[in-house]
Amino acid sequence: MCGIVGVVGSSQATPVILDALRRLEYRGYDSAGIATLEEGHVERRRAAGKLDHLATLLARMPLPGVTGIGHTRWATHGAPTENNAHPHGTERVSVVHNGIIENFEELRQELEAAGQVFSTDTDSETIAQLVDYHLQRGLSPREAAHECLKRLEGAYALAMIFAGHDGMVIGARHGAPLVVGFGDNEMFLGSDSLALAPLTRRIAYLDDGDWTVVTPAGAAFFDMAGNPVERPVRLTALIAASVGKDGYRHYMEKELHEHPVVIGQTLQRLIDPATRRVVMPDLPFDLATIPRVVLTACGSAFYAGMIGRYWIEQYARLPVDIDVASEMRYRNPPLATGGLGLLISQSGETADTLAALRGMRAAGQHIVSVLNVEQSSMARESDAVLGTVAGPEISVASTKAFTAQLSVLACLTIALGRARGLITAQQEEGMVTALLDLPSKATEIFERHDEIRRMATIVADARDVLYLGRGAMFPVALEGALKLKEITYIHAEAYAAGEMKHGPISLIDSTVPVVATVPSGPLFEKTLSNLQEARARGGRLLVFTDMAGAPRLREIAECVVAIPTVDEFVAPILQTIPVQILAYEVALLKGTDVDQPRNLAKSVTVE
Repeated sequence: MCGIVGVVGSSQATPVILDALRRLEYRGYDSAGIATLEEGHVERRRAAGKLDHLATLLARMPLPGVTGIGHTRWATHGAPTENNAHPHGTERVSVVHNGIIENFEELRQELEAAGQVFSTDTDSETIAQLVDYHLQRGLSPREAAHECLKRLEGAYALAMIFAGHDGMVIGARHGAPLVVGFGDNEMFLGSDSLALAPLTRRIAYLDDGDWTVVTPAGAAFFDMAGNPVERPVRLTALIAASVGKDGYRHYMEKELHEHPVVIGQTLQRLIDPATRRVVMPDLPFDLATIPRVVLTACGSAFYAGMIGRYWIEQYARLPVDIDVASEMRYRNPPLATGGLGLLISQSGETADTLAALRGMRAAGQHIVSVLNVEQSSMARESDAVLGTVAGPEISVASTKAFTAQLSVLACLTIALGRARGLITAQQEEGMVTALLDLPSKATEIFERHDEIRRMATIVADARDVLYLGRGAMFPVALEGALKLKEITYIHAEAYAAGEMKHGPISLIDSTVPVVATVPSGPLFEKTLSNLQEARARGGRLLVFTDMAGAPRLREIAECVVAIPTVDEFVAPILQTIPVQILAYEVALLKGTDVDQPRNLAKSVTVE
């Protein structure tokens, strides 16, 4: 959540910061602001709402200066108002903050008793006031920042500028990401490398507990004790062109159309097409000796993990426990010695998943993470990373990252089954062939767009929608319901189809569309019976199936979208795509903000 940008150099900072903040809009936000140093004085401009409001304010009241910080805020403490927008500060210091300061009430009481005057409802202002308190007592900016950091509890990424100290930005991180970008006689800070993509490819990542003093000449890094530390400068693969819409109306539309190439690129990294075998990266442990898998994630990544659980247990016969990361970190489950901790995250910075990783590590688990950002915090703390080659995903609602995660989990399933002697070479060849056929099959789905739009007209008029699926299609139904909720604000719930008669069936009438994912296969007849029950109660059946299942379903359903028939193993990957497209088409009809739905953030770096 939130976006941070810092600039120090020789050119005007405000245009650079505003442009970088636009690249961070995908994180979700409700206000924005910029502060610069003008002739040694701190000047700020802040606005509630979208960045266009801030840009309008800046056009009327320009903000000169070559040293500055900017922020897009996702409100936690205090309403999303201009007054609560970042940067916060005093005449001596200005601060932007991503995260939550857990002991802010205690600090605020101390500071107010010492004479500091607060003007916002936020926890973040406490940081600025604490730094200001130390500055007034004669400490240098470096000393004041360090003393402040020693008192903070919680999660934070910070950037600070100081009156009278042009050419310096101080940054810090603990539990929330922050990167330093190296330019030519100019330097940058950002919440992630995407913010800095057009500015530099040379990036250094702060470790937890690090803080940095950035000047045009470079960056000095320190640990929490104040000792100098070295942080390697890496080259990021991101380029500015990779974050454009390429002519599509929305990032989500573009990313939906990238499913085929993303699946193909991800599989290419893990499959040898000549031998039709899965090729895992070097692992510091033997897959054959893993006694149990513990899988955790949040949001869509958790639903991908649920499908992974079906696969690993069915094909590798290895028991899998799965938890939402925000629950697992506090549940303290017993973990098998030498077990595999399997974590899934698009950003690699998800706070709850990162905390779960650390808990697994402390419990002696081998750690493998499925990530789209291979230089993230989770990547650096894992034994191995299985990368999803999805590229930047800008829309808040995850789409292509989900199918990339499934592609990785499918390959891992094959590797586990082979290591355990349960998948033969012939079976592996068949499963790999089914995976390699997916990109071309996924392309065919977009030929069904008109049918999905017709289905969308029915869903758009509903107040409540029920999603159903069986087996690995149950998590697909969960993903479909989540996407509909996220970007259309229609209430939607998903259930295992066999559970419908244990409660949800009481909700069904002619006003409740029932969306079902029912490909042909061993569970087809069972799910068909569940749909008959829903139809008997007046439910409007809207069904995603395949060519083999379509004839039977057209006898009972109002709308049927038939996609290519594929092997049962890979069907969840393909069936995911049309349910995501449905949500997008409904959002278009309802006129909602597709890429930046209300109240949501892309990278959730707080609990």
